[in-house]
Amino acid sequence: MAEPSSFFDQTAGVHEAHLAALRADGFTILENAVTADVVAAIRDELSPYLQGEHFGRNDFEGFKSERVYALLDKSPSMTHIVEHEDVLALVDRLLPKNYLLSSALAINVHPGETPQRFHSDDHGNSLPIPRPRPHVGVSVIWALDDFTETNGATEIVPGSHLWGPDREPTESDAIKVVMPAGSAIVFLGNIFHRGGGNHADAPRLGITPQYCAPTYRPLETMTLAVGREKVRGYSERIQALLGYSINDPGFHGHVNGRHPKVLLDPDYRGRKYNDELPES
Repeated sequence: MAEPSSFFDQTAGVHEAHLAALRADGFTILENAVTADVVAAIRDELSPYLQGEHFGRNDFEGFKSERVYALLDKSPSMTHIVEHEDVLALVDRLLPKNYLLSSALAINVHPGETPQRFHSDDHGNSLPIPRPRPHVGVSVIWALDDFTETNGATEIVPGSHLWGPDREPTESDAIKVVMPAGSAIVFLGNIFHRGGGNHADAPRLGITPQYCAPTYRPLETMTLAVGREKVRGYSERIQALLGYSINDPGFHGHVNGRHPKVLLDPDYRGRKYNDELPES
């Protein structure tokens, strides 16, 4: 497998090309973005939770799909993809500063699984904002197995983030996201997509971190889902994505009038601390 590349090792034009694709088509693909060793480490850490025993509770989750939530509480190697520098370089340009990790889950699609219904991830369609509407989230799906034409690869509807309210996606509108293990598709939260049906003879595993604007409620309550002892061992960027951060102006996200990082470090004083002011 090819060694992973980085936007920061290439020309700025490559980075801009991915952003242009996101704005025009609603998605872009980063091939071979992590090494086989990272893929193997994540698979090993998730193995205890993927024993073919706990399948979806409804047709959307998938009656023949295993889902594992709160991944940063279960797989320390997940940080390699949640804070992947190339992905966050894109999300930094697509969402307001101080954005959050809305969800991080594994989806293991077993043979015989049927396609999902088409949907968008950022739940903006539940807001009183008519389509076409701005995205309020960005999603990523990482392939931990090769995504093929037959094993349940994600199906995405190019350009549907620009559609008005009178158009709904059909099967003929969608394309399959075929990509090798270690690759990722980055897409806007308002684009229509679905998990495909698995007609192959083996499961296909994908990991999907989703990021949301800081003014929206994340799908998973990360400050409760990931134990604080584990959070203390993660980078400051991961801590902030999990909700140990505030959003200015207004000090949104405080805990009892103080920065939420005091829950990780009682001595935390923050970049705006002033000895002449009361504790904050």
